[in-house]
Amino acid sequence: MAAARELEGKVAVITGGGRGLGEAIVRELAAAGVTAIVADIRPELVESVVKSVREAGLPVRAAVLDVTDEAAVIRMIDDVWGEFGRLDFLINNAAVDMTLPIEEISTRDWERIMKVNLYGPFLTSKFAMVKMKEQGRGHIVNIASTAAKRTWANASAYHASKWGLLGFSHALHAEARPNNIKLTAVVSGGMKTPFLLDRFPDIDPNNLQDPVNVARTVRFVLSQPDGTVIPEVMVLPMRETSWP
Repeated sequence: MAAARELEGKVAVITGGGRGLGEAIVRELAAAGVTAIVADIRPELVESVVKSVREAGLPVRAAVLDVTDEAAVIRMIDDVWGEFGRLDFLINNAAVDMTLPIEEISTRDWERIMKVNLYGPFLTSKFAMVKMKEQGRGHIVNIASTAAKRTWANASAYHASKWGLLGFSHALHAEARPNNIKLTAVVSGGMKTPFLLDRFPDIDPNNLQDPVNVARTVRFVLSQPDGTVIPEVMVLPMRETSWP
């Protein structure tokens, strides 16, 4: 496939790469010849994904990472740059949520959601852009959500973080373009991932999409020619219930 040839030899960091959509993106990009850095806070998930992808003969590396830890983010970016001398793609996928009314959510949990979902992408983008500017190109993809487009009850922290991430994406798009760095927000609808299925056992999986489909959209976005950028794209299951 042309996309595979276009992406072959590139290097990508995928946060939250240990399961769900992050794992699907790792596998999709690795299959296209991208060296996929599996960045996740859970070592056992990182190890499992890396082992599986490596056994398939695809390029992959491990990076146990807390995206809210500035020193750890700097170290990870420096390690990638030191090993490969390049950083082509950053996929900000790591996210957490807590479904509670505002009077029941603790200030600590609110802060944790904001730090992972919004402060984390700020940190990774901030330090990745230093390297991307140095190499004269790069592409950052932020995984947003339909939660950045509309709202439902008992998810105020998640909505605030995802609306913020979408705004951050478009602001960084304007800022990064003069440096030949692309920014894309992928607004994804509900997916058959542990993020939803573990927390909502009564959810109808027929209303959700396979995360592989969203991962393929990420690959498509990254495969655009040099002179083209897709600032935002929405990917919904056909039976999406959280978007008209």
